[in-house]
Amino acid sequence: MRLFIDTNVVLDVLAQREPWFDDSARLLAHIEQGSASGHVAAHTLTTLHYLLARHLGQQKTAAVLIDLTTLLRVEPVDHRVLQQALALGWRDFEDAVQAVTAAQCQADYLVTHNPRDFKQSLVPVITPSEFLALHN
Repeated sequence: MRLFIDTNVVLDVLAQREPWFDDSARLLAHIEQGSASGHVAAHTLTTLHYLLARHLGQQKTAAVLIDLTTLLRVEPVDHRVLQQALALGWRDFEDAVQAVTAAQCQADYLVTHNPRDFKQSLVPVITPSEFLALHN
């Protein structure tokens, strides 16, 4: 099973954000155990770096992201993905890029805390807690 992980789910774990930390951490543990493969868009790493470096510093942030890339496959965001995302005409371009990238990597689910932002996604959208309820 392929899970495309939205930036907010990864940030929940890395920043220990409540009340989502436990479910998001359990989701990543599910991936770590090999029960599913985890995928993120390339721009997720740049966003995470920007957000985390202010709090953790450059070196620790780099180490965290290196560890993350051993767990999650980084999917390309290229010319074609950006064109398709723009063509969707969504209000939030970043969400459109996430949705197109999820479709490009043939994800079974796009996992996010904001399913309403992905109502028009071609990939089924699910929250971490919903996924865990179905797959535990």
